[in-house]
Amino acid sequence: MRIVGGVRAADEGSVTLRSPASRSPITRAEALRLSAASAPAPAAVRSLFPALADATEIYLDSAATTQKPLPVIETIHRYHSGGTANVGRGTYPWATGLTARIARVRERAAAFIGAEHPDEVVFTGGATAALNAVALSWGLAALADGDEILYNATDHASNVYPWLHLQGLLARFGRRIELIPYRVTGAGEADTDDILARITPRTRLITASHLHHVFGGLSTLEELRGRIDPAILLCFDCSQSGGHLPVDVTALGADFAIFAAHKMFGTPGTGILYCRRRVHDRLVPFLPGGNSGVRPDATGLTAGTMPELLEGGTPNIPGILALGSALEVLESFGVGAIAVHNRTLTRRLIDGLRPVPGVEFLPGPAHAACAVGYGIVSFTLNGISATDLGFVLSELGFLVRTGAHCVPADDDGAGSVRISTHIYNTPDEIDRFVACVQSVAEEVT
Repeated sequence: MRIVGGVRAADEGSVTLRSPASRSPITRAEALRLSAASAPAPAAVRSLFPALADATEIYLDSAATTQKPLPVIETIHRYHSGGTANVGRGTYPWATGLTARIARVRERAAAFIGAEHPDEVVFTGGATAALNAVALSWGLAALADGDEILYNATDHASNVYPWLHLQGLLARFGRRIELIPYRVTGAGEADTDDILARITPRTRLITASHLHHVFGGLSTLEELRGRIDPAILLCFDCSQSGGHLPVDVTALGADFAIFAAHKMFGTPGTGILYCRRRVHDRLVPFLPGGNSGVRPDATGLTAGTMPELLEGGTPNIPGILALGSALEVLESFGVGAIAVHNRTLTRRLIDGLRPVPGVEFLPGPAHAACAVGYGIVSFTLNGISATDLGFVLSELGFLVRTGAHCVPADDDGAGSVRISTHIYNTPDEIDRFVACVQSVAEEVT
């Protein structure tokens, strides 16, 4: 092993990471240019992921959580093993140095997601915490009796339950808000025609999964631009798209956007909440406490400035530092190259499974009118439950997700098998998986 740019990389076929001193933040133009890039060699990629080094299993569950690269692992170790301190409080070098590093991660994260200002980036305890922050810091303060939120009932529970919880809280104080569900197309995308039909003068927010966690459909809501009141806020759950394809929150027109660090090479317990500047004056503290910048007054609390307003308490310092390292790894690969790689694997998987007797695809890329794919495919197999199929696959060395996938609207509980890939997966792994499903199908159908 050798040290490259402040992190460790494997000697042979390693991916050289640019040092923080020489790296410039990724721009939106660069992200578009990278969309045509080719992925690095598989051996070079896998050498950065210790869990894959000696594994005999094939990991196909990156939509649940991604494997962690060496730079992320070592960043966490360095924080705990040397110079551990708190941030935003002490004036001694350990503390001030960490405070400066967190500020740099914030700047890097803003550039990575296409935010125009670093103060639009809030660090949270994860995507679920970020979505609840939107509901509680914006919804409690901004919504009036009769206001409406449009949502997708088949989204992840973290983009459904916070709005139901908000509805219940407001009802206790005499404010009745309406939650209006909209449909999903066969390609697994938000049905913008249905959304347009459901918008009323009382619509205040539309929330959507940017990349659906089960269907693998990409929703940008681009068709709504110029056709809806610009006062309606847009919230995108980018938990699955972040780190998998270039995301530009400014181009999306997002007012809120949510990212899960553990799905983009980072660690559990860390997330990003993007809050566009135009909503800052409508937010109230989410976790008032130490370091949140609020002050008591005669009416309660005077709100502080962003992003401190939504970051009360001691942050997940190692998690945020590790997020900075994760972003560096993603940039070294090129998020556009990752997207191309995942699209290639997705199409290979769909083409391989389509002729298998008994395979039925859920909405998503398999039903799209053109060749798209973002690394997520879900299906069922006649003659065997999704749970049992998942068990058989795991016994044969394929690690996949089964069940309802945290979808509250999945009433029958039958679920599906979900395959989700990343840059460290290979075409050979996809071919072996397809052959395995073919063998199981021959036994049960």
